[in-house]
Amino acid sequence: MNLHVPNPVAELAANVATPFGEARAMPKSVYTSEKFLAAEMKHIFSKEWYCVGRASGLANPGDYVTFELANQPLMVVRGLDGTLRCQSNVCLHRMSTLLEGRGNRRIITCPYHGWSYETDGKLRGAPAMQGNEGFCKENYRLPQVKCEVWLGWVMVSLNPEAKPVAEHFADVEDLIAPYDMANYTEWFNESFIWATNWKVLAENFMESYHLPVCHAGTIGGLSKLDEMVCPPSPPHFNWHTILKDDKLKIALAHPNNTRMQGDLRRTTFLLALYPSLLITLTPGYFWYLSLHPKGTGHVHVTFGGGMSQDFVQDADAPKHFEQLKALLDKVNVEDKGCTERVYKGLCSDMAVPGHLSHLERPNYDFATYLSRKVGS
Repeated sequence: MNLHVPNPVAELAANVATPFGEARAMPKSVYTSEKFLAAEMKHIFSKEWYCVGRASGLANPGDYVTFELANQPLMVVRGLDGTLRCQSNVCLHRMSTLLEGRGNRRIITCPYHGWSYETDGKLRGAPAMQGNEGFCKENYRLPQVKCEVWLGWVMVSLNPEAKPVAEHFADVEDLIAPYDMANYTEWFNESFIWATNWKVLAENFMESYHLPVCHAGTIGGLSKLDEMVCPPSPPHFNWHTILKDDKLKIALAHPNNTRMQGDLRRTTFLLALYPSLLITLTPGYFWYLSLHPKGTGHVHVTFGGGMSQDFVQDADAPKHFEQLKALLDKVNVEDKGCTERVYKGLCSDMAVPGHLSHLERPNYDFATYLSRKVGS
């Protein structure tokens, strides 16, 4: 009988101690271990910046989105004063959750006993509480969570000591400055759950090595492996680039775009901002995934996308974006199949991680990040 119980933190540390030229994929215990998931929640999702979506998707006073971060039910709400705030999504009375999904509320009312809150979290009303002498409405406000808008992204952190996002990701901003990402407008936002580990989906995004095979029915034929650039990455994000042709006009720089020259006008950046914001950024459009674990075998995905301001005023922009969204939906179907098969496979007793391609350098850097964080 095999009594060996894997220590995923130690196994991952040994994995990333190998030089990249000899490196293998991460140990399967990193994906399947509840112990490792608990370490991720404690050392990563409870401390790092997490992306909720685009500020343009919460444009109006009262717009809100709910989510969970490291097992904490939270909401981001556009206040009546125009400020975006992140706060607890738990009533301060008998602790019911308050809101669900996305929507617009000028007043946040608990569905259990009707306690109501202003959009800034202050208690507005509490029915039938006048008989309790210890009750003081002014002493109640939903706990506030760190929230910043950076290049149009709504970023939150449970860590009150987290560095400002603009400081943390300053080199990301420098890298993609000509794209003017702050002025991309979100055109769609949806969410779903896939039956795979969150890291499998993150790694799938981080490498384009799989494109010719996994996406043979959609974009695979347009993917040239010899044109992909996968450099060593900084400690807090990774990136690689691919070149686009003119088959999809909004993937290229707009004719009026004077910020970009040469090949940059057709260069797509694939950015993985740790832990789980994944952005495909072209000169004309963007799409993104924001991931959060739902146990070891499922991942909650926020999926959104939109267009550069350069294209928004074009008469044919909606048609081009409709075609793009239809393509992205097909690509998602392919990625869902691939990533769910990977998770099913790595749960096998006979599964063994193999050597990485030079096109999977971002995956190695991601593994190094994870090891550094969970081993802290």
